[in-house]
Amino acid sequence: MDLFEYMRASSMEKESPLAARIRPATLDEVVGQQHIIGKDKLLYRAIRADKLSSLIFYGPPGTGKTTLAKVIANTTSAEFTQINATVAGKKDMEEVVKAARDTMGMYGKRTILFIDEIHRFNKGQQDYLLPFVEDGTLILIGATTENPYFEVNSALISRSIIFELKALEKEDIKKLLQRAVYDRDKGMGAYDAVLAEDAMEFLAEMAGGDARHALNAIELGIMTTNRSEDGKIHITLEVAQECIQKRVIRYDKTGDNHYDTISAFIKSMRGSDPDAAVYYLARMLYAGESVTFVARRIMICAAEDVGNADPQALSVAVSASLAAERVGMPEAQIILSEAAIYVACAPKSNACVAAIGEAMKAVEEKGNLTIPVHLQDAHYEGAAKLGHGLGYLYAHDYPNHYVKQQYLPYELSGREFYRPSGNGYEVKIKEHMKRLKEAEG
Repeated sequence: MDLFEYMRASSMEKESPLAARIRPATLDEVVGQQHIIGKDKLLYRAIRADKLSSLIFYGPPGTGKTTLAKVIANTTSAEFTQINATVAGKKDMEEVVKAARDTMGMYGKRTILFIDEIHRFNKGQQDYLLPFVEDGTLILIGATTENPYFEVNSALISRSIIFELKALEKEDIKKLLQRAVYDRDKGMGAYDAVLAEDAMEFLAEMAGGDARHALNAIELGIMTTNRSEDGKIHITLEVAQECIQKRVIRYDKTGDNHYDTISAFIKSMRGSDPDAAVYYLARMLYAGESVTFVARRIMICAAEDVGNADPQALSVAVSASLAAERVGMPEAQIILSEAAIYVACAPKSNACVAAIGEAMKAVEEKGNLTIPVHLQDAHYEGAAKLGHGLGYLYAHDYPNHYVKQQYLPYELSGREFYRPSGNGYEVKIKEHMKRLKEAEG
């Protein structure tokens, strides 16, 4: 690097965002993620020993995926190169592979390739990397906010160790904020700012586990706040509130967090926890989820998990769906809340699910069995000549509007598909069916 390049790099570093400048250079500086970089953990030992295999870091934004890659870059004896999948193409990868082969051939050094946003690569791009990861030309480190089991080729997954990073704890964010405000080397200590305790608590709480979001807010606060009479920049609660006006909610409608949240919503309704159900409903609506999508899930849960234990649940869910679509947000949240809470509090039964499941299996196994002749359609001319409908007993002509006759195909005689549970309205259904059976004699 010549003098001009050095000066340009130094200038860019000074002008880069605080979150980039304050990024740790060593493992001991990393805040949080002790479940994977604690001193007794595999990743810590592997980085220290410079004995890395291919890795994939998976977790929410601002939790340290790129930070860990940079720490590895600072500690490894291998060549380290980085590309971003949002802008890199096959030509970029070809150049990396060529350089890696040259480095291996001339110096016997392996190359670590860090790919940020690896889930942005299509299948062909990921396939291109596979043989070079396989033969050791490249040690791959991928970073992704999406579940790699959904977004990364299974072949790459099988050759990598996956580490899941968690959203940072509130105390971790507070440590980073203090480092950002008072560190004179990497942080903004030269600005002589003072961070109030309640402001720090607020920023740490509102960041939602995203360090970058908190650091961007504190940088904005310091850069835009006038000095007080004492010559210091005071980051008060009011200043903090202006700099981070809305909590970050990680919710990508095409990502795995979307499915995690809707899964938690459905399982909370199924588990009869109205508080959890309405909480996950709020998270989805806050993040801008489609009212129609949420309403469909409530209807499905009403049928699948409540069923005939409370037949009214489906009616409530359907009505809520129609009303929410017609009314729109923000009032639709009230309608969806009513429906979700109703379904969560309703008695539960999956007897209808089991019934259709077993019936579908019987159809699959036995095909279209012959329908008993007396049940076949007798409303067209000539049906009587074929014997269709002959011997049919009209239920309303008998006591209790019931008469015993063969309804299932004869090959399935005696099969039970619907077995009412002992919950809610199905208790009455079960008692009613029992009375009919007993009346048969």
